[in-house]
Amino acid sequence: METAALIVVLVVALALFFDFTNGFHDTANAMATPIATGALKPKVAVLLAASLNLVGAFLSTEVSKTISHGIIREDQIEPLAFLPIIFAGLIGAITWNMLTWLLGLPSSSSHALFGGLIGATLVGATASAIDFGMVLSKVVLPALIAPFTAGVIAFLATRLAYALTRRYDNKPDGRDGFRWGQIFTSSLVALAHGTNDAQKTMGVITLALIMAGWQNAAHADPQLWVILACAFTIAVGTYVGGWRIIRTLGKGLTDVKPAQGFSAETSTAATILASSALGFALSTTQVASGSVIGSGLGRRGSTVRWRTVGRIAIGWVLTLPASAAVGALAALLVVWFGGAGIVIDAVLAIVIVAALFLRSRRNQVDASNAMSEVADSGLAVKVKRNPPPTRRQRAILRAERARQKSARVKGRAPQAGTPPRDGEGER
Repeated sequence: METAALIVVLVVALALFFDFTNGFHDTANAMATPIATGALKPKVAVLLAASLNLVGAFLSTEVSKTISHGIIREDQIEPLAFLPIIFAGLIGAITWNMLTWLLGLPSSSSHALFGGLIGATLVGATASAIDFGMVLSKVVLPALIAPFTAGVIAFLATRLAYALTRRYDNKPDGRDGFRWGQIFTSSLVALAHGTNDAQKTMGVITLALIMAGWQNAAHADPQLWVILACAFTIAVGTYVGGWRIIRTLGKGLTDVKPAQGFSAETSTAATILASSALGFALSTTQVASGSVIGSGLGRRGSTVRWRTVGRIAIGWVLTLPASAAVGALAALLVVWFGGAGIVIDAVLAIVIVAALFLRSRRNQVDASNAMSEVADSGLAVKVKRNPPPTRRQRAILRAERARQKSARVKGRAPQAGTPPRDGEGER
């Protein structure tokens, strides 16, 4: 019994750490476009996202039930034998999360969790312990349908936004009003992220408590302390860790206009909130990326960079099998060495996380070597050359050239200027 209690404590600690990595890994999903368009300052955006993730975690528990009482058949596994499997699955999810965060690769924290649990269960138990029907209906199909649905909604919303404001086409900031709207829509995305992603960790902890006999299997609702712990942890992770990704947003999303950002965020929030109410465990990353691509296509004169879309899709496809492989290896150590395998897993997890973190500190991340998964999606749409610069932009350009000429005449090197590029006006 003491061994079971120790394993439960380890599972809870590891699950909360996964919740933390989920928070800093997905910060950009809510705040990528408002920062890129100037609607919100980075510090304000991240603080707002953290606060609303905290609130959103209290709004629903349907997704938590999918994890704790859905994809794993508890009656097919001896309860105490399943606790190490949950532990191994979390190691797989955290390892993949940290690795993709370090490399700036597109990935889904949600699918990393599912992959880790499935891989560990296949090795540590049997395939019959996994409800593949539930996995298909609640995880796989939503992963395929939701990004496409969000993209279509964002496409239509962007078309509508541009149609309603067509008379402002020739003004450089004619659609600036959408920046104010983005404050509301990005907040809604952060709230939706809390309702979906924080619940996945709640579900894992609840599953561990059921397996240990500390919670009645007939009641899959997470306990109050579980909700509080997960809500607080994902909020802290959102605020503390988001800067690594936020700093790289400029490279991928500089071409996103306020009308596009408003439409993409509206689509993302609507899709995630509806799915949370139905108990679908969505990937916020995939939904937000689909919305960004759809909103880009809704802008006149745009085409798709299919190579970039393919790279994003490969990152999504790799997440489940890669995290499942790590989870399976961790479970294999438990099968081979019993209780000692759990200790080995714990030590390896600490070493891997510490190594990845130290590597991230040693190599400074900037726009040249990493970008957020949602920012990557912004590159998937190419917009044709914009109209000629406005009268005001031409005047600024002439003044800059005159200043540089004057500096050369006086015999000193001109300072680096930032003349506006052709076609910086809003389409």
